[in-house]
Amino acid sequence: MRLQILTLDQARALPFWRRPIFLLMLMAAGMPVAFFTWSALLNNFVIDAAGFTGVEIGWLHTVREIPGFLAIGVIALLMLFREQVLGIVALGLLGAATAVTAWFPSFGGILTITMLSSIGFHYFETVNQSLQLQWIDKKRAPQMLGWIMAISSAAGLVSYGLLVLTWKTFDLSYNLVYMLAGGTTLAVAIFCFFAYPQFESPEPQLKQFVLRRRYWLYYALQFMSGARRQIFTVFAAFMMVERFGFEVHEITALFLINYAANIFFAPLMGKAVAKWGERRALAFEYVGLVGVFLAYGGIYYFGWGVVLAAVLYVLDHMFFALAFALKTYFQKIADPQDIAPTAAVAFTINHIAAVFLPALLGYLWVVSPGAVFGLAAGMAAVSLMLALLIPRHPEKGNETVFAPPLRQVVR
Repeated sequence: MRLQILTLDQARALPFWRRPIFLLMLMAAGMPVAFFTWSALLNNFVIDAAGFTGVEIGWLHTVREIPGFLAIGVIALLMLFREQVLGIVALGLLGAATAVTAWFPSFGGILTITMLSSIGFHYFETVNQSLQLQWIDKKRAPQMLGWIMAISSAAGLVSYGLLVLTWKTFDLSYNLVYMLAGGTTLAVAIFCFFAYPQFESPEPQLKQFVLRRRYWLYYALQFMSGARRQIFTVFAAFMMVERFGFEVHEITALFLINYAANIFFAPLMGKAVAKWGERRALAFEYVGLVGVFLAYGGIYYFGWGVVLAAVLYVLDHMFFALAFALKTYFQKIADPQDIAPTAAVAFTINHIAAVFLPALLGYLWVVSPGAVFGLAAGMAAVSLMLALLIPRHPEKGNETVFAPPLRQVVR
């Protein structure tokens, strides 16, 4: 089969469903079918199948984040594969590994299959972020990224909706659900591989390690985002199962509400970022997260109930929807050829804390769950202080508020 390579200008002549933006949307819809289903079932599956406690769940998520820490390996793979091909293959790996998750109901087996699915997820996300920033014009990026996030949320909504409606009604097994969800994502990846030409980005990407001093604020925000997100990803849902006894369909119902809200919230946030800028959007997110994490801690210290915990869980997800403002901030300050290698470096930085935090905090969780969320609130506060260093109109040469006066943009 002869490889068809088209520039972005040439791709405009294709039917809409074969254009780069539609491919990004299709991959955005395919990824959550496997990953969100895996997430929805995870806490109940590991407790039911392998008797996990906070210690084991901490180790599981530490193993899950190792491929994210090693996302810098994408740079080496780009010397061998086209970026688009690598992203689609990684998406297929995520689907295949998710499909067979229930075949390994032991501590070692769950860790192994989680590692494989995590390689697929993290390498896909690294490449996907890079392709989004290369293929979408800067002026349209906030709105388009908001719509892509909404499409991803819609796919998650369908997945969770089916799970809520069918889990207890048809007494589904973990194996059947994992097979269907993972198989669907794998099918999407196969379709993307064969149905689309290879799209050539306007700027050839550097295939080497890139670490630039002027990107320091972006790196710092990525590090804090990764550390803070781990606490939510690992322990918020685990709290709902361990403390309040949520079953699969109840946890999934929470996810359902989250992504139903994001279908409408994400495009609005895209417009807000375009109008008000990345600094205000990220500051709003971090202020909200400080309050949410402090309230999580209050659930343990003051005995606040399950309704508040569920509301906080939804609010948490809605605030995280603003995270794409960090992508558009980098797109504005970056050299175009730096996007692919810096996406890999940023993913590695984002996962530095993720490698050791879940395991360490798993032990703290056993002693004081509230302290875990107090630590997360502190991290969100640090992120807020960093976000305030973003200028109103970031661009190359005006990456932070500390840029020399002559290089500051006056608007």
